[in-house]
Amino acid sequence: MSSRERGGPVPPAGGTGPEGAAASARGASGGAAAGEVAARGPGTGGAAARTFRAHAGVQAEPAPASPAAGAAAADPRAVPGEAGTAGAGGPGSSRSQTLELPFVAPALRQWLSSPKPLFIGGRWQEPRSGRYLTVTDPATGEPLAEVAEAGEEDVDLAVQAARRALEGSWGKLPPAERGRLLWKLADLVEENAQEFAQLESLNTGKPVTETTMADVPLAVEHFRYFAGWATKWTGETLPVSFPGEYLAYTRREPVGVVGAIVPWNFPLLIASWKLAPALAAGNTVVLKPSELTPLTALRLAELVRQAGFPPGTVNVLPGYGEPAGRALVEHPGVDKISFTGSPAVGRKIMTAAARDFKRVTLELGGKSPNIVFPDADLDSAVAGAMMGIFFNQGEVCCAGSRLFVHKEHFDRVVGAIAERAGRLRQGPGIDPMTQMGPLISRTHMERVLGYIERGRAEGAELLVGGEPNPEAGPGYFVKPTVFLGRDDMTIAREEIFGPVLTVLPFESLDEVVRRANDTPYGLAAGIWTRDVAKAIKVAHRLKAGTVWINGYNLLDATSPWGGFKQSGIGREMGRYALEHYTEVKSVWVNLG
Repeated sequence: MSSRERGGPVPPAGGTGPEGAAASARGASGGAAAGEVAARGPGTGGAAARTFRAHAGVQAEPAPASPAAGAAAADPRAVPGEAGTAGAGGPGSSRSQTLELPFVAPALRQWLSSPKPLFIGGRWQEPRSGRYLTVTDPATGEPLAEVAEAGEEDVDLAVQAARRALEGSWGKLPPAERGRLLWKLADLVEENAQEFAQLESLNTGKPVTETTMADVPLAVEHFRYFAGWATKWTGETLPVSFPGEYLAYTRREPVGVVGAIVPWNFPLLIASWKLAPALAAGNTVVLKPSELTPLTALRLAELVRQAGFPPGTVNVLPGYGEPAGRALVEHPGVDKISFTGSPAVGRKIMTAAARDFKRVTLELGGKSPNIVFPDADLDSAVAGAMMGIFFNQGEVCCAGSRLFVHKEHFDRVVGAIAERAGRLRQGPGIDPMTQMGPLISRTHMERVLGYIERGRAEGAELLVGGEPNPEAGPGYFVKPTVFLGRDDMTIAREEIFGPVLTVLPFESLDEVVRRANDTPYGLAAGIWTRDVAKAIKVAHRLKAGTVWINGYNLLDATSPWGGFKQSGIGREMGRYALEHYTEVKSVWVNLG
C-alpha cells in the first residue's frame, strides 16, 4: 500500500505523488498571512523558546543515552539519494549542509548523527531486515539522518506488544493515570519545544517560524486537551421500557489496538491528533510515520518512554507504505486504522479493512474554495488568501487553492496577491528569515511542476511564479504560483498539494456556492464578507467539514476536523474524535 500517492491523475511532467496531508495550524483571522509576516526567529520567551537539552543519539537497546550523556560520533558512511531512499549506511561527511547553518542547535546535530532504530514494546530495536532508509533534507537534497525501515515482522512484533499492553499494564491503569501520563507527555514536548520546532523544520522544509508558532504548540495543546477527557468520557443509564424491572446502561470501552498512519506534511501535529484521543480512551497505538518525515515521531517516542507510559502502549515504526503500511492495515491484531493521506490510498485501506471489519477513520484531502465577496475587507481577504495557499508551501490538504473573487474587485485583489507572492522569501526552513520553504521531495516537486505545465497547456494565464527557484537553494523549491483560470481546468479540479493558486471570478452568490460545491472534495472553505448574516447562510450551504468566516487555517483541539464526500470518513479533534476510538457496550441487569 503506497504511502506516497496523492491527488488525481498525474500530469505528464509529474510522478507518483507522495502520501497525503492534513490540516494546517492556527492561522490569520483577518491579519497577515504566515508567508507575509515579517520573518521572526523562534522567540525569546515561553516554552517554544527554551534552550535545547543536550542528548545523545538513540541506539538500539540499551536505552537511548540520557540528556547528560555525550553524543555519539557521526557515522562516517554516507548514503546519497532522495528522501526515504533505502540504504545500509548512516549520514556522514556528505550530510546536509543545512546542518552547518548557525541556526541549528548543536544538540540537534548530535541527535541526527546516529541511526534511529524502531520503538517497539518500550525498547529500541533494530529492524528484522537490518535495512535502514536515508531521510533527506528537502532544502538541499542531501542526507539528513538514517532511520530503521520497518517490515512485516516488525509490524507483527509491535502489534503483539500493543496487545500485551492493552490487556496488561496499560489496560489496567485508571483513567486519571492515563490523563496524568498524557499531561506529562505534553509537558515534556513543551520543555523541548525549540528542538521539536527545528527538527520538524529540517525534516519537512517548512519555515521554523511556522513550526514554532503552530505545529509544536498545537501538538502540546492536543495532548493536554485529551488528557482532560480521560476521566470524562462516560456512558449513560437508559430508560428502557421492556416489561419487568431492569437497570440498563452503556459503557464506553477502548476499540483496542490502533494503527495510526501519519503523512509527511504535519508529522508531529497529526501524530498528536491520533495519539492523544486514542490513548485518552484507553487504546494502544502502533504509529507509522511517513518514510519521508519520521524524525519528530522518533523523538516523541523517547519522551513517551521518559514520561513513563507502560511498554507497548505506543510503538513507532517508520517505513514505506509497502510493506509496513499494508502489513499494519491487514494485521488481524489491529482493531482500528486512523489514516491521513490520499483518496487513492484511503480506498485501498477501506478495502483491506473490510476483510475483518476494522474500524476506520480517514482524512483524505481537498480542493478548498476561498470566496471573496465584494463587501469584504479586501486587505484581510488578500492576507487570508496568502495564508490559505502559501502556508506550509501549499502542502496542506485544506489549502484554499480555488480563490473565487467577485468581479467588482477582481483586478485589485488578484494584483495584490500576485505582487505579494512574488516577494515571498524562499530558503531553508530552518532560517528564521525564510517565509516559504522547499517542497518535500524531488518527486513531489516534479509532480507540482507537472500541474503547472498542465495549467499553461490548458490556457490558464500565469501571473507569477510557475517555475523552480534555484536561487533559494539546491533543494526542491518551486516559486509561489498564481494562475487566472476556469473551473474546468485541471489546476482547478485536482489537488496539487503545492504553492499553486487558481483565481476564478464570479458574479452572484448562488453562482459561487454552486461552483464552490462542484468538487468531489469537501474538507474546508473560506468566506470573506462584512455581512455576517450572508456569511452564515453561505456557510450552511457549502459542503465542507469546516467553514471559516473572515479567517483561514483556524484550528483548535476542541473543534472537530474532517470532511464531506471524498475528503474522508470520521473526525479528528474535539470530543467527536473520541467516538471513533471507543465501542459502545449495552449492559442489562435484571432487578426482578
